[in-house]
Amino acid sequence: MAALGLRAFGTKGLGWLRRNPWAPLSAGFCSRGPGPRLTSARQREGIRNIVLSDPKKRNALSLAMLKSLQSDLLHEAESKDLKVIIVSAEGPVFSSGHDLKELTDEQSPDYHAEVFQTCSEVMMLIQNHPVPVIAMVNGLATAAGCQLVASCDIAVASDKSSFATPGVNIGLFCSTPAVALGRTVPRKVALEMLFTGEPISAQEALLHGLLSKVVPEEQLEEETMRIAKKIASLSRPVVSLGKATFYKQLPQDLRTAYYLTSQTMVDNVALRDGQEGIKAFIQKRKPIWSQDLVMFFLTVILLNIMPGYCEKRFHLETIRLCSRKELSDNAAALGFSENQNE
Repeated sequence: MAALGLRAFGTKGLGWLRRNPWAPLSAGFCSRGPGPRLTSARQREGIRNIVLSDPKKRNALSLAMLKSLQSDLLHEAESKDLKVIIVSAEGPVFSSGHDLKELTDEQSPDYHAEVFQTCSEVMMLIQNHPVPVIAMVNGLATAAGCQLVASCDIAVASDKSSFATPGVNIGLFCSTPAVALGRTVPRKVALEMLFTGEPISAQEALLHGLLSKVVPEEQLEEETMRIAKKIASLSRPVVSLGKATFYKQLPQDLRTAYYLTSQTMVDNVALRDGQEGIKAFIQKRKPIWSQDLVMFFLTVILLNIMPGYCEKRFHLETIRLCSRKELSDNAAALGFSENQNE
């Protein structure tokens, strides 16, 4: 279901995502696999937090860092339990871009090619990922670090953040960062950043479309989590289909874009969650998305068997359907009787 939007356009869905033999992410931070882990990841209530964790090197996107980020993005990407991803960083620098020590002539051209190819794969993975990816930026993001911000679906930054593509100043034009930057901000803004290497403030980045929102530093995590929780409360199949379609139609001419999106609307209506949302709106009740069905049916059964226990055990924060009346209304909408025990 989650890959329906990609398959609808003749692609192979998420089959190209590399499979990883990890155990499921725990609620706390975890480290997996051999070698250094330069990112940390945790997942709770559908929200995966990926943190760039090499502040001593200004969270440089070394080959190891890129592979670590790639692994955290790919881990169980098709799981219905994953709804949204947040990418943030430790320390005062979000990311300083590539590790220049890896780009000297001490390394072979093949190694250099692997660095840039892996970076490109990570940036494309973010756009092609089935769930929204949010950048939470607090500090400086330069070169490939700026590229990472531009590649995310949503970017929230503190007012102390700044952004630059300064490669031209050291003789290494930011050509790959220009791909994401040039598709996010107006051409003349992108070229000024690329030609001069001068940084822009968070407010300028917001004005030109590089950011979704700028907030005071102390409100950054709260606002980012507010957005993530809202997305996590929605239907993953619907959001995944919508994201895939949005990026698919962008480069198309107007007629083709409307053709593609019209077909997608038909696919969306055919989804179980599409029909559930429409019926819930008409019936003036909360929709029960497909991922909530197991908990819902368990609660309906318990309501009939042990109503007192159910009312104490399953409260609003746990199932978002708190009251007996709400549960009964939803049960009736799906054809269940208040007194039905089976």
